[in-house]
Amino acid sequence: MDWHLKGKFYESCSCTFICPCTWSNMGQPATNDYCRAALAFSITTGDIDGTDVSGCSMFMIIDTPPNMAEGNWTVGLIIDDSASEAQADALGQVISGAHGGPPEALGPLLGNFLGVERQPISIVEEGGKHHVTVGDTVAYTGRPEINEDGEAVQLTGLNTHPASDVLTLAPVQSVKASA
Repeated sequence: MDWHLKGKFYESCSCTFICPCTWSNMGQPATNDYCRAALAFSITTGDIDGTDVSGCSMFMIIDTPPNMAEGNWTVGLIIDDSASEAQADALGQVISGAHGGPPEALGPLLGNFLGVERQPISIVEEGGKHHVTVGDTVAYTGRPEINEDGEAVQLTGLNTHPASDVLTLAPVQSVKASA
């Protein structure tokens, strides 16, 4: 099964500034008694077994114990309602781990999969910030950290993150979530 996705990733989590799970490859617990993360993916180019998913967006919500490596994650997936049924099915298969790669490696950590929903997803970058909105349930805004040379600050060498082995630090400035 062949797939590749390229695009941008926008995360909001319940930890203070930098999630310990990212820089420690899940070796350190969250800064709270739980981890709640929202992961938005904006796919620039992508192909999953011949299905073009370029331009699609998806969103994962994750609730885990403080040490993510202990497993028993609760996960839900939302795919943008503008994606075709074939695109939504292909994206769901990748995130489920059926096509291998990082999602498959994280599969043993899953305790409760809430399923897949379709909702409108908007991801907009403007004025140096990103704005993620998922239906009427989730909205967050963040801004990448920039060093004195004007470059985005990044974490590298990650091997357990579902998005990439390199992440740009972009602290969230505001969050709205409802059930």
